[in-house]
Amino acid sequence: MEDFGSDHDATTDSQIGCVSETRSPTILIADDSRLQRKLLTTSLKKWGYKVMEAGSGREALALAKENDISLVISDWMMPGMSGPEFCRAFRNLDRRGYGYFVLLTSKGESQEIAEGLNSGADDFLTKPVNLGELKARLRAGERIVKMQAQLVDQNRTVNEALDKIQMLYASLDRDLEEAKKLQQSLLRETHVEFDQASASFLLQPSGHVGGDLVGYFRPNSSSIGLYSLDVSGHGVTSALMTARLAGHLSGRTPNQNLAIRASAKGDPVARDPAETAALLNNLLLDEFQTDHYFTLALCILDLHTGKGRFVQAGHPHPLLKRPGAFPRPLGSGGLPIGLVDDPAHESVEIQMEPGDRLLLHSDGITECETEAGTFFEEDGLATYLE
Repeated sequence: MEDFGSDHDATTDSQIGCVSETRSPTILIADDSRLQRKLLTTSLKKWGYKVMEAGSGREALALAKENDISLVISDWMMPGMSGPEFCRAFRNLDRRGYGYFVLLTSKGESQEIAEGLNSGADDFLTKPVNLGELKARLRAGERIVKMQAQLVDQNRTVNEALDKIQMLYASLDRDLEEAKKLQQSLLRETHVEFDQASASFLLQPSGHVGGDLVGYFRPNSSSIGLYSLDVSGHGVTSALMTARLAGHLSGRTPNQNLAIRASAKGDPVARDPAETAALLNNLLLDEFQTDHYFTLALCILDLHTGKGRFVQAGHPHPLLKRPGAFPRPLGSGGLPIGLVDDPAHESVEIQMEPGDRLLLHSDGITECETEAGTFFEEDGLATYLE
């Protein structure tokens, strides 16, 4: 049995006699010496702590299982279960919070100190114990326990917030999946056969929904309108804008299609593509009230003669592929629609011959990465088509 020291003066007694009214953590004392437990308990209660006592490591472990212990002061040498053994068992308990563990020992060699710390102890004091030093160590332990509890609370709050965010994302993901189906429904036909030609269409967003749109319409029985457009940005707002634009280029509602007008005889005919681009530009600036703009390639072809006119408004160059010839880009560019009041688009004439192929595409293709890590670009697309 080892006695605790009393090497402190009246000043120390006055300092450690202050009781904190705001903190009352529970300290568990494990020591086989009743006298040592009594000496420690008296001081700890003066300092404002709640104290529980155990005469052995096993008794202390049983108390730790049933009670919320914030701090532990344990003697090293105890019969049945030593202080380090008790510390290891204490660390293995399923506890809600952290417990700060202090070992008391007369051992001062580095090997014994390392053994105590490796068992899970946070601190140690050599006997005889200086009560002023003990109080300082316990206050430091309180701060660590408090910080750990705050981290647990913060982690709980973060996890609860993450759970809510995941629920919102799951709900949004379901909505986006439905939105994707609706956007894909804008392209009702992926392949159309005419008497003199055929047309194929592909709409593949990089995410759930996007701002690209392709399609066709029939101004009359002798002509066809083809278009490819790309709204700036990504996601829901771009997709909503494509849905509205689809209504203005729809083949199912010719009376609402801006690319179709009535002739002097009242028959439906195609507008000049540049005129259609101007109408869409005014519509976007005057009615849409959005910061988005879009690029467009619009082509009107006569199915009997192969003659056509197209407008290129900031969109990638259409490619004309003739049998035995390298694909040729068409158009001279032009400003996107919705940027300025009068972009002054001009229509370009083309002549298609039997066997020719015309490709309208978005930059989603030309900006794809190759296996080498570079962009596909228009030259790469032309080579691929060749």
